[in-house]
Amino acid sequence: MRRLARHTGRGQTDNSPEIAGLISRTALRDRPAFARLYEMTSPKLFAVALRILKNRAEAEDALQEIYVKVWNRADRFAGGGSSPVGWLIAIARNHAIDILRARRSGHDDIEDHGELADRGPSPEASAVAASERQRLDDCLGRLDGPKAESVRGAYLEGYSYQELAERHAIPLNTMRTWLRRSLMKLKECLEE
Repeated sequence: MRRLARHTGRGQTDNSPEIAGLISRTALRDRPAFARLYEMTSPKLFAVALRILKNRAEAEDALQEIYVKVWNRADRFAGGGSSPVGWLIAIARNHAIDILRARRSGHDDIEDHGELADRGPSPEASAVAASERQRLDDCLGRLDGPKAESVRGAYLEGYSYQELAERHAIPLNTMRTWLRRSLMKLKECLEE
């Protein structure tokens, strides 16, 4: 969780010029710039895809496709007054919505497919995941209500720090402090 917090802990205004520069360098096919862009923005874009698709595996696949689009469309970013993070989020959101639309329109008769393999997790994997989820829920339960809600909003639902600060009617820096301290408490709890 520390890595995620480090990359999403900055406000958009703090790193927007850097992200805009990375997009511009990506348009020139600068692979190290693209790698850095991915490192800085993938947690946020993954959260956007996950919030829309509500399926972790699908969101992970979508994230890869989103960055292929970013690589191919970086030359279309006009940095003038637009937010680079907003541009990236728009690509992620549109791609995830396209997946949902394809999922809805792709209904075939099940008899036409014969035997279908179960691609879901095995019972053992499900039990392990349920146990881990329970540990995380227990640790989140130890946090104050608004702080636990903020952690869920930021890291499970993809809300920005600004959106969460407005929702709880607190300053942005206070929200950052809440989340940083809450993540430290969660880490300690999970390591027990």
